[in-house]
Amino acid sequence: MIPYKQFTLENGLRVLVHEDPAVQIAVMNILYDVGSRDELPTKTGFAHLFEHLMFGGSANIPSYDEPLQLVGGENNAFTSTDITNYYLTLPAANLETAFWLESDRMLSLSFDPNVLEVQRKVVIEEFKQRYLNQPYGDVWLKLRPLAYKTHPYLWATIGKEISHIENATMDDVKEFFFTHYIPSNAIMVVAGKVTFNQVKDLSEKWFAPIPSGKRKVRNLPAEPKQVEKRMLTVEANVPANALYKTYHMPGRFNKDYYASDLMSDVLSRGHSSRLYQTLVKEKEIFTSISSFVMGTIDPGMLVINGRVKEGITLEQAEDELELVLTKFKTEGVQNSELEKVKNQALATMEFDKVEVLNRAMNLAFASLSGDPDLVNKEPDRIKSVTNEDINRMATEILTETNSSAMYYKASGK
Repeated sequence: MIPYKQFTLENGLRVLVHEDPAVQIAVMNILYDVGSRDELPTKTGFAHLFEHLMFGGSANIPSYDEPLQLVGGENNAFTSTDITNYYLTLPAANLETAFWLESDRMLSLSFDPNVLEVQRKVVIEEFKQRYLNQPYGDVWLKLRPLAYKTHPYLWATIGKEISHIENATMDDVKEFFFTHYIPSNAIMVVAGKVTFNQVKDLSEKWFAPIPSGKRKVRNLPAEPKQVEKRMLTVEANVPANALYKTYHMPGRFNKDYYASDLMSDVLSRGHSSRLYQTLVKEKEIFTSISSFVMGTIDPGMLVINGRVKEGITLEQAEDELELVLTKFKTEGVQNSELEKVKNQALATMEFDKVEVLNRAMNLAFASLSGDPDLVNKEPDRIKSVTNEDINRMATEILTETNSSAMYYKASGK
């Protein structure tokens, strides 16, 4: 259980407070309700670019990192398809430094042209190193537009192509900032050795004066139901042939998400899982295989991927995978399998709560659902998943017409 209290400032900033007097630190987590799904198809990669720009100086503070380091704090951030999340930890006695720093960059960035150029180069280099010049690095650049045709999940968080970041102007940057980086589009969680009244007073002092801005109404195109299998074959200089297969599934806040997630665990979590036992250990079709869910807010993907053993064709590998999935749908999940993955999921959630920062992050994300207490309801939702739920989702999701398969061939093999 993660106890919390909450309030909303007049400018729309939602604030949650989680008191934990047992620790000596304070944590501030600010989630901006903007991810790559909110970008224009012609200007992708902006949400990720902003993650970098937010550390390049704000209206009244030329350096973000230095003042934080002087009081013994540290920070980081991440971008996804759905959110951009900034977090910091520092000694509880220096909590106000966090309010000073974060409120100033919510007020406005410095919009220094030099910062834009520096961070543009950093992001372009990241694009090249992680996505273009690394074995299998371009998988998601190719797999997403295969699985999605309409919804903006069809491009990766890094962006569709480097040119979109290369051509970003300062006007583009300002428009993106004042559209999305506003109090009414943010959720702030302050946790650790803090008190509700202390956080409320500091929030009023530092954040309340920031103009609320006009929150953009999200109106994203829904992905049409997939009605036929999609295929793509690529070839590159990689160590081994690999198979990637995706299936459309419910989004993160859908009631059927938990059954879908547990189903992926039954298939591949651990060496006793179905895919590993049959395709790696017994038949030696794959050298490694896994299945996982993307966990996106809008309807997302269940992904199965594996490296194929030398001498086995990708066609053979996919056929063998289908045999396992068909048997799974025919036989249904076993009680022991479901109990095992439930226990693993619940143990992971409990372990995650050890760190106060994780509690803050989870509270912020749960708030996006409209109910912050989802963070405390999830264990019961996991426990309530039945064999019938798993079997129903397997029948709905694991169909050929709902699948997209990519054969990633190693050159010369």
